[in-house]
Amino acid sequence: MTYFIIRNVILFLILCGFQFLVGTLVVKKGLKVNYARKMVHFLSMLSPILMEVIMPAGTDFTLPALLAAVVINCGMMVIYIEPIRKRSWIINRMFVSFDRPEDRPHTLLWLVTQLLGMYVVMIPFFLFFQSLGYMALAIIPILINGLGDGLAEPVGVKWGKHKYQVRALFSTKKYWRSIEGSACVFIASVLILIGFSSSFTGMQLTVALLTLPILMTLTEAFSPHTWDTPFLLLVGFVTLYLVKLI
Repeated sequence: MTYFIIRNVILFLILCGFQFLVGTLVVKKGLKVNYARKMVHFLSMLSPILMEVIMPAGTDFTLPALLAAVVINCGMMVIYIEPIRKRSWIINRMFVSFDRPEDRPHTLLWLVTQLLGMYVVMIPFFLFFQSLGYMALAIIPILINGLGDGLAEPVGVKWGKHKYQVRALFSTKKYWRSIEGSACVFIASVLILIGFSSSFTGMQLTVALLTLPILMTLTEAFSPHTWDTPFLLLVGFVTLYLVKLI
């Protein structure tokens, strides 16, 4: 348990350092927050996998260890509340890396609730897939979310021509997405499934390729603004489990 907590603290410090770097690019170099936010998102989703390579857990995931990760990662979000970040230019610079103007004043609310939603979905499925010996498959939805959804907004901002609107939680305002951006989720799903082809039989891989990319793309397209991660993970885990039943 102690080793697991130390790994999560180190992971959080790495993410903080990266957020500060990206926030500096926003302030000093004029990097669009739309791009900066997805850079942070991409590293946030993939960093646990990288940490497993750098500092292997050494044991299977347990519910207490996973809950400790939730407490650490969600609890540390407290540093971003306005009274604290306004007193520290370092923390404020980190906050700039994901504070899109169009998300204000809900930036932090959406960030924390999405993080909680992600863990509510991820922890039960991690433990379930682990009990079935499917841990390699549990990585697939995380990679699709990190790569596909991570690229969706930058691609949409740069090349998105065919726009559509989605709603947001706790707000009546609507936000724009693009078909070009959503297509990133489809392409990422196909490539990642091919990369994990050894985890499937031929029939399972065929069914997965015919279903998962479409389902993940539609999920990203219709999920609430800033709140697509929990839905992407849920659809990804359920679909892969059903595929493995074939």
